[in-house]
Amino acid sequence: MDNYKKTELPEMVKITKIVYENPYVRTFFIGRKIDAQPGQFVMVWLPDLDEKPFSLSYAGNKTAITVEEKGKFTSALFKMKAGDKIGIRGPYGNGFTLKADACVVAGGCGVAPLANLIERLKNPLIIQGARSRDRIIFKGRFKGASITTDDGTAGTKGFVTDVLEAQLAKNKFSIVYTCGPEAMMKRVFEICERHGIECEASLERFMKCGFGVCGQCEADGLRVCKDGPVFPSAHLRKIKDFGSFARLKSGEKVAISDYAKWRCQ
Repeated sequence: MDNYKKTELPEMVKITKIVYENPYVRTFFIGRKIDAQPGQFVMVWLPDLDEKPFSLSYAGNKTAITVEEKGKFTSALFKMKAGDKIGIRGPYGNGFTLKADACVVAGGCGVAPLANLIERLKNPLIIQGARSRDRIIFKGRFKGASITTDDGTAGTKGFVTDVLEAQLAKNKFSIVYTCGPEAMMKRVFEICERHGIECEASLERFMKCGFGVCGQCEADGLRVCKDGPVFPSAHLRKIKDFGSFARLKSGEKVAISDYAKWRCQ
């Protein structure tokens, strides 16, 4: 690990186990110990295809990435089996800080980069949202989590932000951690600002290098791969693109909703 990290070259590692989280999401465990801060990510390379960033949903002795099938790269990854090899380099970026009296707000696959954080915090309040019951990830991994679904097929019908608002009316938190669709995170941040609570959000942008050289993931002067992907409130206030704009692979700046559609191609 240390050798290839110095040269920023991927190391080919075996997939040791694949867990089917739901019909759309799988967790790929690899035969390599990676010690990382909660929220850091790795670059995953599929030879002759491409390289993409993925958060570590498990780290340490058992290391894994959790992947939703969306496009050409993830479809190729979904065809792989235990024993096949993928390229890994990292970890990269800044992760979450560990604080007491925390609330964790996750939307969809946004729970993946928050998973290591949750397991290192002491009794955090966990609010986990999904579109429907069959979209929930890590079922049973986090005891006591408040589940919300858009259609009401599991937990509370509604959005994670509704539950957050209700919790803030009766509880005090020193910090709120969040990851998920950017529109959701922007709403979480706005709620925190209104209540005077620190917020840390994990942002996603298109990354080519992963360590701050190419500038492809720039957002208002900050490089998401190196300055983030986790940003505190002080930075979120300055990122005008947050919740509004992102750049495609071509570098074109588009609305965040269009960026989300592009990622699924």
